[in-house]
Amino acid sequence: MPSSSVSAQTRLLVVAPHPDDETIGCGLLLQQVLAAGGAVCVLLMTDGDNNPWPQRYMERRFIIDAAARKRWGIRRRDEVMRALAQLGAAASALHPLGWQDMEITARLGDDFVGSVAALRAAVQTFQPNLICCPALRDSHPDHGAAHVLCRLALAGMHPAPTLWAYPVHGAADTSAYPLSIDPIPEQQERKLQALAEHRTQMALSGKRMHRLASGAECYAVVDGAVGSGKLPWRPPMSLRRWLRLLVATPSGVRDGSWGDAPLDRDADGAYRLRGVSEGPVFVKLHLDWPSPWIFDHWGWQAV
Repeated sequence: MPSSSVSAQTRLLVVAPHPDDETIGCGLLLQQVLAAGGAVCVLLMTDGDNNPWPQRYMERRFIIDAAARKRWGIRRRDEVMRALAQLGAAASALHPLGWQDMEITARLGDDFVGSVAALRAAVQTFQPNLICCPALRDSHPDHGAAHVLCRLALAGMHPAPTLWAYPVHGAADTSAYPLSIDPIPEQQERKLQALAEHRTQMALSGKRMHRLASGAECYAVVDGAVGSGKLPWRPPMSLRRWLRLLVATPSGVRDGSWGDAPLDRDADGAYRLRGVSEGPVFVKLHLDWPSPWIFDHWGWQAV
């Protein structure tokens, strides 16, 4: 989307699961909307407080207790405020929800009604005509869950704002994100200055962060097309006793074992979800065991 496509009437809501997502995913777009005289709001879901390795490195401590996590979250909230200032946004543009880092997926099941209501309230208060949220296939679990929550919050809303998805984590297939914002040198420099304000993240991952924030910003238009119900996974028999299938619809969420999931199998061996008549419908395949690896292996799929 070239800068000529935004105007003083543009009201942009950026949904950011953590501090720094607003800059990496939408730093150029935020600047272009503000330069055109439009309005911006950043809905910050968490303060990114569950971020132990950078905290251990910067604070020279190994044990991260509740007080330490709270202190780290306050620090990261301050960083996002300074980053937005670098992008030209007022402090009032930040709308933090204060949810727990790494627990947005859990919120879907634990407080589905309240979580959807929080997003709907933000939309109804700010009245955006353009929303940017993380991509569904982003491999960070908070990002995929944030996308699902946005879609469910907007379900049935008329007129619904235009919805774009931006990738951050995982190898992005550029063909899946056909909208592109090429950086003007001055805007790119301000975006990198905003990124530098996220000092806690730059300490251990500066090169990766710089790579993610450099170059064009890519987006996909989310059109809400209805899928076939076919699942993309054919999990091996050896894992099925530990696999779970999370199903999210506008009426709620259910999480059950793979063996108990309402699935039919086609002649070609593909699985289909049955018994769901309303949409949108999202499913997530996951293992029911703890792991130090935070990123999703299978992740979410819209069916």
